[in-house]
Amino acid sequence: MRTIDVGILLSEQINFDFIGEYLLDGVAFSGQCTVAVDGGRILFNGAHYERLQFVPSGGDSSFLLHDVVIGVNFHWQRCENQRFCGELIFILESGRLRAVNRLSVEEYLVSVISSEMSATSSLELLKAHTIISRSWLYAQLGRKKCTEAVKGWSSDEEIVRWYDRDDHTLFDFCADDHCQRYQGITRAANPNVRRAVQETADIVLKYDGNVCDARFSKCCGGVTERFSACWENEDKPYLVPLRDDVSEQPIELCDEAAARAWIESQPDAFCSNVDKAVLSQVLNGYDCETADFYRWRVRYSQKELSELVARRSGIDFGTIYELLPLERAASGRIVRLKILGEKATRIIGKELEIRRSLSESHLYSSAFVVDKELDGESQESYFVIKGAGWGHGVGLCQIGAAVMGEKGYSYEEILSHYYPGSYLESVLV
Repeated sequence: MRTIDVGILLSEQINFDFIGEYLLDGVAFSGQCTVAVDGGRILFNGAHYERLQFVPSGGDSSFLLHDVVIGVNFHWQRCENQRFCGELIFILESGRLRAVNRLSVEEYLVSVISSEMSATSSLELLKAHTIISRSWLYAQLGRKKCTEAVKGWSSDEEIVRWYDRDDHTLFDFCADDHCQRYQGITRAANPNVRRAVQETADIVLKYDGNVCDARFSKCCGGVTERFSACWENEDKPYLVPLRDDVSEQPIELCDEAAARAWIESQPDAFCSNVDKAVLSQVLNGYDCETADFYRWRVRYSQKELSELVARRSGIDFGTIYELLPLERAASGRIVRLKILGEKATRIIGKELEIRRSLSESHLYSSAFVVDKELDGESQESYFVIKGAGWGHGVGLCQIGAAVMGEKGYSYEEILSHYYPGSYLESVLV
């Protein structure tokens, strides 16, 4: 069975507990432990190492990592104590300690499905998400690694960036939203999760003989997006813009007027007007803190916006006068935004770079329109950003897929809706 290495925690010192026995070079350890960086090496139990690899002595052994950061740079960022099974490896990374968990792909998926959503989700959604998470994993493992974490180009007039998982050279995947949420066995408490993984064992999505790079986001906002809007300038035939409803009709919101009409309305979609009971099955606790995922609104004073963008982009625009969409993708998401300021003017893209520049963490999505208001009392100018969706919108919409599961759609039908033209096949074939 294939194993993978997942990078979890990066710190100068890491506290952890062995629950059961773990072996290091044949010596058994249990209970509370600490590792730290000391003189450029790893200090553990009074001795120095270049690398540590602890192996569980029994099938029921696990370990608890303290103060694991989740939601890195997102609005829900926090620390948790998390429990894991499998091997625990410590390596040095940029002068700090990296805790790495080595485990089988299928055990990894049990955690991912419980971490990306609530383990109480419907069985059909759990199966669908197991397959796309497995597909994404194998698609990434099959890619040639690149050491560049940030890709794009820049000039005096334009900065275009996109981000992917290629920066992980010391391990296969990270444990956060940058790759897939992986929080060990902390939340994998529902037997339906393991059932979903077992009943779809080794099954992946394929298109034209290749494993699908099965992307997904929290909420598409009613229209899914194509791959090139968010990453490389190439498109995948199974990642196309479509209405998130029974019609599954292609839709294009590249036109400014059409995008505004869509974003300012509440069109029916699988991911719209979702019952709170369904959301509570799908969203983990910290995700439930966001209720306005389908349509949302943010308001900044001109001063607040100017300071925010300077801080987040590293460019001193002075007072910002305008936010001008120059190019929209099919779902209405902005991929090129012109920021017109007193001291500087720049065009930025793609969608994640835009979201990062307009929020302390990440704006929910780049599918937004901008209006300016003048406060009659203070005479201060305000920018009102009205948007749709949560995330990049490419591939499966987690909220929409949850509703489909509740409506009785099978996992095959869910996958066929979000990845048209794809088919299921064992990765071992």
